[in-house]
Amino acid sequence: MTPGRRPTGLRGRLVITFVLVAMTASALVAGIGYQLVRRALLDRAETSAVEDVRDVLQRISLPLGTSDLVWPADGVVTDADLTELAESLSGPDRQVILKYGDRERLSSGTTFGLDDVPQDLRRQATGRVARQRLLIDDQPWLLIGTQVHRLSRTGVVRPTGMTVFVFVSLKEEEGVLGRLRTALAQASGITVAVALTVALVSARSVLLPVRRLGEAARALGAGRLDTRLPVHGRDELAALTATFNDTASALEETVSELRALEAMSRRFVADVSHELRTPLTAMTAVTDMLTEEAGNLPPDAGKAVDLVVREIDRLRVLVEQLIEASRFDSGAAVLTRENVDVGMALADSLEIRGWTGRVRLDVPRGLSFSLDPRRFDVIVANLVGNALHHGAPPVTVRARVLAGGLEVRVRDRGKGIPHDALPHVFERFYKVGAGRARSEGSGLGLAIAKANAELHGGTITVRPADPGTQFTVWVPRP
Repeated sequence: MTPGRRPTGLRGRLVITFVLVAMTASALVAGIGYQLVRRALLDRAETSAVEDVRDVLQRISLPLGTSDLVWPADGVVTDADLTELAESLSGPDRQVILKYGDRERLSSGTTFGLDDVPQDLRRQATGRVARQRLLIDDQPWLLIGTQVHRLSRTGVVRPTGMTVFVFVSLKEEEGVLGRLRTALAQASGITVAVALTVALVSARSVLLPVRRLGEAARALGAGRLDTRLPVHGRDELAALTATFNDTASALEETVSELRALEAMSRRFVADVSHELRTPLTAMTAVTDMLTEEAGNLPPDAGKAVDLVVREIDRLRVLVEQLIEASRFDSGAAVLTRENVDVGMALADSLEIRGWTGRVRLDVPRGLSFSLDPRRFDVIVANLVGNALHHGAPPVTVRARVLAGGLEVRVRDRGKGIPHDALPHVFERFYKVGAGRARSEGSGLGLAIAKANAELHGGTITVRPADPGTQFTVWVPRP
């Protein structure tokens, strides 16, 4: 697949969709699971640390507070007592800051100071146990702050003036969470790999019938109308396969009927054309006699004879063209090549039809090419006849050998063929304009000329000229 392009195949889209769904589901489950474990783990660590701090503070027996508290005479509290209390609150992963009046004590190894305690937590710690998670030097910490309270002789709980701040390291919990993240990421990767494998296998099994349907459709389009597919199961693809088989059967039946009708039509045209040849031959002989005597007949009879002669001649040409077309339709047309002098062949074709003085030839002397002379004559006669009858002089015929093939151009200087008619001029029985319905042409000449050119392996094209129209015949070397 070209970089930067999205996959457009159904297989690619199915696999990507399946993997994306699996990735989304895996990430969602992993994320929710991680958050639940993280919350439970940190909450348990916070609760345990707070309970530990409370337990230590409740067990201290220092005479803290004022004279109306249970332990009066705060002056007897020494620095050693405060240091001992700070050490009792500390631990391997704890650092303690103890403040009593103007005195401040730190547990051994403490690297923090009161400046590291947020002001909000200081205010909250005066009335209750406050806690807050902090990230200090990229290390996670839980900060617990509280003021020590004692019950007075009157039964009222009053603050003693001692405030304790305990920094509890969450490094161990963060390590557990890191290992959990790694495990979840690995599990997600395994899930995606499994999903990709399942997607590839599933896409193959799902798309295999579709691929077979595509191959069968191409075979059907190539003409193999007996193509059928086995139907497996009762799902949608099985129903689609059955529908394809039914469609192919109906198409085969319809095409067979059309081919039979077409063959009957071709045989009918060929038989009628051949049957008409015999009476036409007799009629032509009679018209030859009438033509010789036309000058001795009355004017009206002479006109009638001329009309009959013209119509019989048109009918003769039409029958010959129908027979020629039927040969092409039945595949009986045969190409017999020989080395032909193109200039002489063109001159003979014009001379036979009496067009020598009406057409200008432009052919290099001695130009020869491998052609079927009879079929080449048919091509030239149809194109030049079309130019003479429907175009305007001067009509020119130019022949050249270019790039390994013979090119023959026939051009007239008439008003030209309308642009909307150009794509149809080689169709059978097509005539340009309603006014040409009774013209001498039958509408088969150009179609037969094109068929003869294609039998040579060549082509005929038409394009407007200024003025007139130009037909170009291209015949490659054999």
